[in-house]
Amino acid sequence: MIELRVDVKDYPYSIFLGRRIFSQLAKELKKLEPTSVLIVTNTTIAPIYGEKILRVCSAVCRSEIIALPDGEQFKTWSVTSLVLDKLAEMKADRRTVVVALGGGVVGDTAGFAASIYMRGIRFIQVPTTLLAQVDSSVGGKTGVNMKAGKNMIGTFHQPAAVISDTEVLKTLPKREVSAGIAEIIKHGLLADKVYFEEVEKKIDKLYELDPSTTASIVAGSCRIKAKVVAADAKEEGERAKLNLGHTFGHAIEKMMGFGNWLHGEAIGCGCVLAAQMSKELGTLEDEDCNRVMKLIETAKLPTKVPGLPVEAFIHAMKSDKKTAGGVIRFILMDGIGNSYIKEVDENLLRKVLINGGCTQ
Repeated sequence: MIELRVDVKDYPYSIFLGRRIFSQLAKELKKLEPTSVLIVTNTTIAPIYGEKILRVCSAVCRSEIIALPDGEQFKTWSVTSLVLDKLAEMKADRRTVVVALGGGVVGDTAGFAASIYMRGIRFIQVPTTLLAQVDSSVGGKTGVNMKAGKNMIGTFHQPAAVISDTEVLKTLPKREVSAGIAEIIKHGLLADKVYFEEVEKKIDKLYELDPSTTASIVAGSCRIKAKVVAADAKEEGERAKLNLGHTFGHAIEKMMGFGNWLHGEAIGCGCVLAAQMSKELGTLEDEDCNRVMKLIETAKLPTKVPGLPVEAFIHAMKSDKKTAGGVIRFILMDGIGNSYIKEVDENLLRKVLINGGCTQ
C-alpha cells in the first residue's frame, strides 16, 4: 500500500492507494472516533460493494447507507437534499462521518452534503472509478450542477482521508477507464513532461488496467494533484491550471446534456482543443500537438466536438466559473508539461472551435 500526504494548511490528510485495502477505511474511521457513519453510494455500486463497506463501518460504530441514482444528470441540489434528509433522519451530529463510496458524482455530492450539514462534518472518499481515484477525490472540491453550468454550487471541503482500492477498477466499463485516462493525460500536460511520456509508453497496459501499471500511474497523478492542491487549496492562483481542458469540456457536457458524454470524455476532447489553441498561439509545437491528439485517440476518447453551433458553444463557455467579467480565461500549454492562463481573442476561439468540429 502507498500512502501519499496532501499537506493542505490546517487540513492535511492521506491518500491510501493499493489493492484490497478496504480494511484501511476501518483504521481511518477509528482515528476519527465517529458517533455514526453514513455511507453515500449509488445504485450501480451499492449491489457490488455496499454491504461490504457497511460491514466495515458497522464494526466501528452505528452505520447506515443511502444509494443515489447513478449519473451526472443526478448531480443536483435535489439529490443532495436526499443525503441531508438521511443525515437528519438518522440523527447525525457533528461527530458523524460521511463515507463517499463511488465515482466523482458521488464524491462531489456526498462531500457537498457533508460540508453544509451542521456547517460541516467530516467525510472520507472511497473512489471506485479511475477518474475519481486520480482526480476528483483529491483536493476538496465539492459541488453540484445547475442548468447554468457545471459545479456552480459548491464548497471547498477537504476529506479526512482518501482510500483508493485499485482492485475495484476491474469492474469498470471500458468507457469509464478511458474517462479516467483523460484526467491522467491532463496532469502530465499541465505539470510533468516525464509523467506524460510514461503514460505514452504505458497507455495500452493502463487501458487494460495492468495492476502494476495502474498503481504507478494513479500514484503519479495523485502526487501531481496533491502538490498543486497543497500550494493553493482554494484555487486562488496556480490550482486553476488543473482545469486544463475543462473550459471546453464543461461547455460540451452542458450542451450535450449532462450525462450524455462522460466528464472524462469531454475533458479529453477539451485537452485536444486546448492543445490546438496553444499551437495557434505559438506556445505548442505542431509535433507536440499531434502527440496530444494521438494519445487521446489511443485512450479511445473523442477528439472532435460533435457538430455543436459555435456561437452557442461560446455562450456556454462564458457561464463557466473560470470566466471573469464575461471574458473566458483558458488554461493553455507552453510545451508539454508546462501550462499558463490566458484570455484569448474570440475570433481565434471561433477558429479553433470550427476546426475542432463546431458548426458556423
